[in-house]
Amino acid sequence: MAKILLELNEVDKHFGGVQAVKNLSFAIHESEIVGLIGPNGSGKSTTVNLISGALDVSSGAVNFDGHTLSGLSTSQRVPLGLARTFQTTTLFAEFTVCEQVMVACHCRYQSGPWQSVFRTKAGQKEESSEQTKAMEIIEFVGLAAVANVKASSISSAQQRLLMIATALATQPRLLLLDEPAAGMVASERKELAKLIMSIRDSGVAVLVIEHHMGLIMEVCEQIVVLNFGQRIAQGIPSEIRNHKAVIDAYLGGTH
Repeated sequence: MAKILLELNEVDKHFGGVQAVKNLSFAIHESEIVGLIGPNGSGKSTTVNLISGALDVSSGAVNFDGHTLSGLSTSQRVPLGLARTFQTTTLFAEFTVCEQVMVACHCRYQSGPWQSVFRTKAGQKEESSEQTKAMEIIEFVGLAAVANVKASSISSAQQRLLMIATALATQPRLLLLDEPAAGMVASERKELAKLIMSIRDSGVAVLVIEHHMGLIMEVCEQIVVLNFGQRIAQGIPSEIRNHKAVIDAYLGGTH
């Protein structure tokens, strides 16, 4: 059995008198694809924000590789191996695709800022190495043909892939994909599914938050289902597909 990479233990999150997440526990193993699904308002985005560091838990614990993430900001979690994309594209519009990925590569730079400014040999060597790495990632996600095109000029689906490339440039061990298929047509979703599985095959665990059930069922090994901030089901796709509580939650039946 693969090692547990991320673990949520009885996590609660309150916003005033509203409990957005209640007693939530689940785990993600190394090199595993897990889906997080649920109706609108079920607590999916809040859960992702708790994992990534955008929000702090009210109680319970989020552990990564056996260490608590409590008190760590998003920027402090990235070097540990946590990266995420967002529901809306967050790109530097005037940067090229390659420049966008290069910016993310900087979080792994060993040379100091002055070495880059004054173009020292160490700085130049590392910058060249990171540019090579950026191009490898761009090719990996299928954007080589637009590597030198401005991010604002590529298609919506390509911008989604660019966000994934940007996250991968931080060398994550766990990648959080928040609605990666938004706005994609069937053929683009098919390519996205292949990419997600390739990311897993490269040794990176993936948590997919997605409304498109076809994609979830195709790529995920485990699926966690939320409703009203609580986990109502967890299992393999075939179990979730026929789970009464899941069907009720999506179709409005009795819970």
